[in-house]
Amino acid sequence: MRIVRARYDHPDAMKLNDAVQQEYAVRYGDVGDITPLDPSMFEPPQGLYLLAYDDEERPVATGGWRAQQRNDEGYADGDAEIKRMFVVIEARGRGLARRILAMLEEDARTAGRTRMVLETGTAQPEAITLYESAGYEPTQKFGLYRFEAESRCYAKPL
Repeated sequence: MRIVRARYDHPDAMKLNDAVQQEYAVRYGDVGDITPLDPSMFEPPQGLYLLAYDDEERPVATGGWRAQQRNDEGYADGDAEIKRMFVVIEARGRGLARRILAMLEEDARTAGRTRMVLETGTAQPEAITLYESAGYEPTQKFGLYRFEAESRCYAKPL
């Protein structure tokens, strides 16, 4: 597997973003994640977006982080928020998400961020297992989905 920096609006990123939106709709029975995202949010040093390719150069995974500061949605100064962590079904179980997560954490730390945060949901138990096994702990809810019962928020000091 090859993991590279990419723009959030790269055609392969858009393809995988469509796939994750379809998965969210199946899991949560709605239209997917409506979080407003812009490619500029993932531009260094305020963020990073990664794409992973398999040995046949097919895009199989994504992940990114974007800088956050204290605001009325519950973020804190120095936060780095994980967005669009996703691995296609055929590539799951190979440690790819864990590798991407580690790369995101290292990049955010290097950029001066002090805490990694993320929001996931109860219909994604494998994501919850990954994050908890990587040292993330439940935290006060933040972000667009902070009032949703299915929402779960996690944080890890960098």
